[in-house]
Amino acid sequence: MSEQKVDTRLWSSKARNLSPYVPGEQPQHANLCKLNTNENPFPPSPKVGEAIANVLEQQAYDLRLYPAPESDDLRASLAELYNLDINEVFVGNGSDEVLALVFASFFLKERPVLAPDISYSFYPVYAQTFGVELVQIALEDDFSIDPDAYRQPCSGIIIANPNAPTGLLLSLADIRKLASEHSNSVIVIDEAYIDFACIDETNSSTQVSAVSLINEFDNILVTQTFSKSRSLAGLRVGMAFGNASLIEALTRMKNSFNSYPLDKLAQAGATASVLDNDYFEQTRQQVIDLRKSLTTQLTTLGYQVLPSHANFVFARPKDGNASAVAAKLREQGIIVRHFDKPRIQEYLRITVGTQAQHERLIDALTAMQTYSEDSETISNMG
Repeated sequence: MSEQKVDTRLWSSKARNLSPYVPGEQPQHANLCKLNTNENPFPPSPKVGEAIANVLEQQAYDLRLYPAPESDDLRASLAELYNLDINEVFVGNGSDEVLALVFASFFLKERPVLAPDISYSFYPVYAQTFGVELVQIALEDDFSIDPDAYRQPCSGIIIANPNAPTGLLLSLADIRKLASEHSNSVIVIDEAYIDFACIDETNSSTQVSAVSLINEFDNILVTQTFSKSRSLAGLRVGMAFGNASLIEALTRMKNSFNSYPLDKLAQAGATASVLDNDYFEQTRQQVIDLRKSLTTQLTTLGYQVLPSHANFVFARPKDGNASAVAAKLREQGIIVRHFDKPRIQEYLRITVGTQAQHERLIDALTAMQTYSEDSETISNMG
């Protein structure tokens, strides 16, 4: 079937000029080893399915009614989990929607918003969509963030922490510094991967989330998601934590856009996930352990692997030809993420998978490397 030409004559200039975000590939092939979009390799808590089934079986008649517009039960469970007031918690249809509301609520000002030049690639799209000036601050040579580089007037700062796709973590001390130096700007810390952060290998529960700072700073807003550590990417639930005045702004913007972002099934399933903390801790630790072993295996193969605090690793093959490696892996049904962008084109972002997936990946990389070395030896002999 030939590709149909798109007629844009009825489009707005905004739609015509947008460069939309390109989501991670979601191919549907048999025997696929999918390590490209940072989904959790483990299923969600069994209590999630039970809660959703209960809605369908016991309360199906209520599906004719709109869901709770503010997701009160879910917000209450999150408030209890983080020792917050319910008015300091906001939820939306995935953290992407929450982040879009953040741009609309806090960054539509005369001053620009600051963000790292290598980070979540949706930020420039949000800026373009809402007409916000985005100033991208270059990461250091080691891909770390230097808080001193953000000393300029701005309406806000947005930083993914751990950063994506590098996996590096900004300390709470540095976040405090940013909040203190920009007291009249909103500091947004996008913590999609924070539950996998571990600054103490002997105690993975050591506090690293900026949620611990929101009662100290009224200008810190923390966003998180159920997609990664709670294995609910298919349910689309995101949240934000911050001073009640920041949450009120998000609520006002939400209710001017979509008053009912979470359906009854999503609210029930997400609440059940929060309440099953034992399962969450168990699977979270498994991912951390698998990340450590994958890092070791890749390093043994000669890969340069950045110290990750996420559920993925950012790794550079010995020859730096990440594009070729990604293509050869794809031929074997193994999909990883390659970003053809300056400074990071020699790296692969590899999602932490199951042990079996790791074995398949490492076997493929080992065979690839052995073939390359054998070919080089033959060439030298010739």
